[in-house]
Amino acid sequence: MPKASDMKGKSALVTGAASGLGRATAFALGRAGADVCVVDINAAGLEETATQLRALGVRTLVHATDLSARDNCVGAVAAAVTEFGRLDALCNVAGIIVMCNAHEMRAVDYEKTISVNLSAPFYLMQAAIPHLLQAEGAVVNVTSSAAFVGEAYAAAYCATKAALTHMTKALAMEYVHKPIRFNAVAPGGMATNIGNTIRMPEGTDYALVKRYTGLRGLVEVDDVAEMIAFLASDAGRSYHGACISIDRGVTAG
Repeated sequence: MPKASDMKGKSALVTGAASGLGRATAFALGRAGADVCVVDINAAGLEETATQLRALGVRTLVHATDLSARDNCVGAVAAAVTEFGRLDALCNVAGIIVMCNAHEMRAVDYEKTISVNLSAPFYLMQAAIPHLLQAEGAVVNVTSSAAFVGEAYAAAYCATKAALTHMTKALAMEYVHKPIRFNAVAPGGMATNIGNTIRMPEGTDYALVKRYTGLRGLVEVDDVAEMIAFLASDAGRSYHGACISIDRGVTAG
């Protein structure tokens, strides 16, 4: 697995950092030497993450907020820059999934999925780009194998992850002559809170679900976190506009 280069003197903002992949990403960046701003709606989980990071000697800022609102995304970036004086990496890890029959999906669940999975990363990037240009930094977006394979009962989730993947590529082209990098990672199923709390709709046809279930089991969270940190650091300098699939072969065929 690629390793992040030395990030001492640099800072990173990680969303979804209260648990799971976001927390693991914060640890990977902290081990590489970065100061880390951890962001999530779960304040208690963020404090646990921060306590563990600080025990490792990592300078850590806790910023609890609801990223479904644009102003909160802008505020998260501003908080990180105010605390650390710079921003070198933005890692958009936060995400939600609501499994349901499409014709039964509540408007509030659909709109929340769009807000957290797609709008929030855009608003965070929009706020971060001026600082990342100054620092010659990087954005890493977490999409999903669901960006490439249609998954039954997850239409809204699939749509947001496909859109974020393509948004990453569009921004990579827009800023191709600027000192900033945009990349994405697309994990398959992982043993995280988002995966462990999924509720399938009544009458689920599990033969359909098996079509996008990995034959080699779940993806290791730390493997994905290390790839995110690698892409966020100068070690990933040759990656721009890439989407790295880490899915144990789910999208291979």
